[in-house]
Amino acid sequence: MSTAAAPARSGAVLADLLPAVRHRYAVDTALVVGGAVLTGIAAQIAVPVPGSPVPVTGQTFAALLIGTALGARRGFLSLALYAIVGMAGMPWFSEGTSGPGGASFGYVLGMLLAATVVGGLARRGGDRSVLRTAGTMAVGSLVIYAVGVPYLALSTGMSLSAAVAAGLVPFLIGDALKAALAMGALPASWKLVGRRG
Repeated sequence: MSTAAAPARSGAVLADLLPAVRHRYAVDTALVVGGAVLTGIAAQIAVPVPGSPVPVTGQTFAALLIGTALGARRGFLSLALYAIVGMAGMPWFSEGTSGPGGASFGYVLGMLLAATVVGGLARRGGDRSVLRTAGTMAVGSLVIYAVGVPYLALSTGMSLSAAVAAGLVPFLIGDALKAALAMGALPASWKLVGRRG
């Protein structure tokens, strides 16, 4: 596959635009591992939220970008690797934590699903324009909260309404900012690749 032909091909994600190489498996492995590492680094950007056991972190943004850029399969594998290695003891969950459980672990599971969903949307052009990217990021965020908030309620004994107040509402402004960054970065990347092709 040449980089010139890739942008016009439907069903491509940004990672598919890398130059064709003989050992594609090695490239895919590097992308998956790199995505897991990027998520682990982004998780260390953490700001405590008063009244919530869940901090604002960069990992949700990283997970959504990774899923969108790598596609559903590689995005899933990357976030699965992040989750498995973190559960095994690597201190790269939010605020340097590790292991299964914890109030925010549901968000990690939600990110795994969200990376898969946004990767599938990206293959359908969900990252090629500002409006489509906004929709893709919104869907990904909803998936994260759909898993993370109920898990927060179960793990802490909160009511569902209390979990929504502590684990969703304080993060909406940050999610809007993250979506705005993605809305600029992803379509711009496609335009840049199109110019080079």
